[in-house]
Amino acid sequence: MSQFQSDAIFWVEVEKVRPNPYQPRTEFDEARLKDLSESIRQYGVLQPMTVTRHEETKEDGGIATYYELIAGERRLRASKMAGLSQVPVIIRSAEENERTKLEIAIIENLQREDLNAIDRARAFERLAKEFNLNNVEIGKKVGKSREYVSNSLRLLSLPDEIQGALKSGLIYEGHARALLMLEDRKDEMMTLFRDIQTRKLSVREVEKLTREIAWDRARKKEVKPEIQAMEKALAESLGTQVEIREDAKGGKLIINFFSPEDLEAILARVSNAPEAEKTENSLSVPEELQAPAPLPKEDDDTFSVEKFSI
Repeated sequence: MSQFQSDAIFWVEVEKVRPNPYQPRTEFDEARLKDLSESIRQYGVLQPMTVTRHEETKEDGGIATYYELIAGERRLRASKMAGLSQVPVIIRSAEENERTKLEIAIIENLQREDLNAIDRARAFERLAKEFNLNNVEIGKKVGKSREYVSNSLRLLSLPDEIQGALKSGLIYEGHARALLMLEDRKDEMMTLFRDIQTRKLSVREVEKLTREIAWDRARKKEVKPEIQAMEKALAESLGTQVEIREDAKGGKLIINFFSPEDLEAILARVSNAPEAEKTENSLSVPEELQAPAPLPKEDDDTFSVEKFSI
């Protein structure tokens, strides 16, 4: 009978189907649910849900049957919205353990790409913490690599605000993975996170910026303090990131910009700055770091004996 139940499709009352307590998904798009509901209203539920059958004692002493959902919560919600009285289900053995229920729910959502990155990471975390699975074992269960599982779990180390933005679709998973490069520099991470939203930065732009910030952090250990001071003064003057690279013959001055508008603003600052006067936005290098006045040339008579008297 249990084998028959696993292979057969049954129709059960929709009100007797209870949600999966191990459902890893927490976000359900209302608009997409309405679209699915309209499709179900016209064509019915094309793929049955997966449930386990249970019995419980009622207050009057009778026995009531209910079904616990393992997979298909979107279809269940949409079926209720469509006003269906019955839904098709495949009944699995009630002895399915909690880990199996969670695994099936995760796998179904992964196959349908219905899990957002944070819900997926929390589902992996549950498999690790509640059922003592390592990343390799989790990967085998869900058909993913150990690196995929590990990178997903790392997302949970992001600040709550960034996790919330990722769950709601304000940023992409690629943005979040790039921000993880600044894991030990939370202030800079949050600044860049806000830049992603206000300046609509692409994933590639954020990856480039985080690499530059990480490289700049390592570089500052080697760069002379006076060069760092000049970079800071230039950055404040031009309103963007500036880098000075010295070499044997001189060096390079690298000025970063992130849009045509940024470049125009930088050029405007440079072209409008008077050569002989310092304006409010012009570069101001600390006096102690300024280059010393040049020594007089050999043919200069500044120190001629004729200029001195006793």
